[in-house]
Amino acid sequence: MITIKEAISKKELSQFVKFPFSLYKDHPYWVPPIISEELEGFDKTKNPAFETAEAHFYIAYDNDKIVGRIAAIINWDEVNKQQKRKVRFGWWDVINDIEVTKALLNKVYEFGNSHGLEYIEGPMGFSNLDKVGVITEGFDEIGSMITWYNYPYYKTHLEQLGYTMEKEYVENKFPFENVKPEFFFKIQELIKKRYQLQPVNFKNTKDIMPHVDKMFDLFNSSYAELSSFVAINESQKAYFKRKYISFINPEYIKFVEDKDHNLVAFSIVMPSFSEALQKMNGKLFPFGFMHLLKAKKQSDTVLFYLIGVAPEYQNKGVTAIIFNEYYNTFTEKGIKNCIRTPELSDNLAIQQLWKHFDPVIFRKRATFRKDL
Repeated sequence: MITIKEAISKKELSQFVKFPFSLYKDHPYWVPPIISEELEGFDKTKNPAFETAEAHFYIAYDNDKIVGRIAAIINWDEVNKQQKRKVRFGWWDVINDIEVTKALLNKVYEFGNSHGLEYIEGPMGFSNLDKVGVITEGFDEIGSMITWYNYPYYKTHLEQLGYTMEKEYVENKFPFENVKPEFFFKIQELIKKRYQLQPVNFKNTKDIMPHVDKMFDLFNSSYAELSSFVAINESQKAYFKRKYISFINPEYIKFVEDKDHNLVAFSIVMPSFSEALQKMNGKLFPFGFMHLLKAKKQSDTVLFYLIGVAPEYQNKGVTAIIFNEYYNTFTEKGIKNCIRTPELSDNLAIQQLWKHFDPVIFRKRATFRKDL
């Protein structure tokens, strides 16, 4: 008998967060989240996403055993400002029993119907900086700290329940040796002179902090045209600044400014924390933090997390300046592998940026939708 209960208490939310640890125990490709970070993200008093979003967290039980979980989310900015009458689902994990999936999704339907919404889509989080999609191809590659991993039957469950693919994302990788500076060195010199631009590099996190708000403003404007984009607000900027910037090597954040020091482009790259997170198994203490610090200093794999260019500078070769700066940094750091985190498969502009590096698609993922 499958029963669904909303996780409200600290104990229940902890069970919600920890369920995948048993579902994927000893799995070679699943990357555990940091339990304390997940719990903070679900705390209405700490995560500013709840200023413009509403969420409920559900756990599925078979007798007294936990067999699944799901979050039901409404992003009210998306509903009211963009007129997308959508209820989201995310943080969905389940045993291979379609009845459990059906029971969990029914709770999301109820939530969406109670607010007169029109369709359901997921898996996705509160915002565009959260994890997204179920894997549809490429299950034999290790995940990352900014993606969900899942078994192949997740997609099958959704399709059997009448869901259709809504947005497809691709993940690419290429060895750093594929990066040939002759493709961008001369171009970036010309672009800098033509538009009076200059790169900005950082050595200390404290030097980045005064610039982060401008970076998020540019993030909002540069991604505004994408169909799936919902802008992040001032509170979320402050939250992401505190939560994530210190995680990232300062030398992996690159800016491009014009002659008046206006930000026209930025990029964020992260070291791969995947193996460190597997060793930590969700716990920062007593030794987990040391695994993170070691990966931050020694990982020879990097993830291209975000890249943004002001609309008026798009298609003008500005990214050549960024690539040139990364080439110098990665050469110095001994980087061997480059991974691009999920990008919409129909975002042809972003794919054109990487064509000279001969990237290989190693994983596909998608969100799925169904009318309520």
